[in-house]
Amino acid sequence: MLTREHRCGRSEEQEPEPGLSPKKAGIGRWLRNGCKWKMEEPEEPADGGQSLPPVYIYSPEYVSMCDSLAKVPKRASMVHSLIEAYALHKQMRIVKPKVASMEEMATFHTDAYLQHLQKVSQEGDDDHPDSIEYGLGYDCPATEGIFDYAAAVGGATITAAQCLIDGMCKIAINWSGGWHHAKKDEASGFCYLNDAVLGILRLRRKFDRILYVDLDLHHGDGVEDAFSFTSKVMTVSLHKFSPGFFPGTGDVSDVGLGKGRYYSVNVPIQDGIQDEKYYHICESVLKEVYIAFNPKAVVLQLGADTIAGDPMCSFNMTPVGIGKCLKYILQWQLATLILGGVFHSIWS
Repeated sequence: MLTREHRCGRSEEQEPEPGLSPKKAGIGRWLRNGCKWKMEEPEEPADGGQSLPPVYIYSPEYVSMCDSLAKVPKRASMVHSLIEAYALHKQMRIVKPKVASMEEMATFHTDAYLQHLQKVSQEGDDDHPDSIEYGLGYDCPATEGIFDYAAAVGGATITAAQCLIDGMCKIAINWSGGWHHAKKDEASGFCYLNDAVLGILRLRRKFDRILYVDLDLHHGDGVEDAFSFTSKVMTVSLHKFSPGFFPGTGDVSDVGLGKGRYYSVNVPIQDGIQDEKYYHICESVLKEVYIAFNPKAVVLQLGADTIAGDPMCSFNMTPVGIGKCLKYILQWQLATLILGGVFHSIWS
């Protein structure tokens, strides 16, 4: 029995066809068919931006805000400390994030949901009678300041997407983003705002076809739902799929709807998978997707809950294996937005 409800949210790019449900079709069938570092704005070089350093979305205030999330406390500061310890920040351009406006968040989320989240956030009211309707509760408690947190994360991903649009870089990173479960009118699975969807919608201002790749342990249901009716965004998710495992979606037969049929690719994976086999699956699927879809930009969610030692105790991956998948995607040399996703232990 699932511990959380699943509801669908749709982006404004949807082309709804009520009552239509997907036929059984496997992947193979479809494939066959406040920082001291300063931001600069360099000119686009002749190599299409490949020589530009990656953009890293960061500010002390942003890290502090992300650390306040009760379900993953201090995660953001730990990640940034590792980046500094390995001197990776010296190889990247540091960009301070903007906070998402209500209008920007409303490109996907409903006004009613955003207004309710703002109201309970100001009051710190975790017992509001309407909160359950919006998915606020045990997994997504309505704590004081949670709206400001959501706006910060959404704004950071939008900032990263805008850097790609402006040609500042070919790779933009928001390690505290990737909250892929939130629906248009519902929080879900620790996710209050679907920043991945907001990032994709911003990228669509410039790039005609966006490929979303989700390597989190859990199915990227919120993102798939948002774009399940469009052929302009393709979603690919490699994840655990078994009875009772959240969110309970992402079967191989889930392929999209209407004009978006066969633009959703789901790859259910069994427990215990290791680097070599995972990479083989990932490369095989993405190779065919790239040829068939011809994406112009990529959004990549790199949830670390696939790593061995994560409390989910499911996959047996190492950072080397995930890094190999990342390297494969980057060799396409497309504008790429990287989001950190979820992990449940500081050791992963």
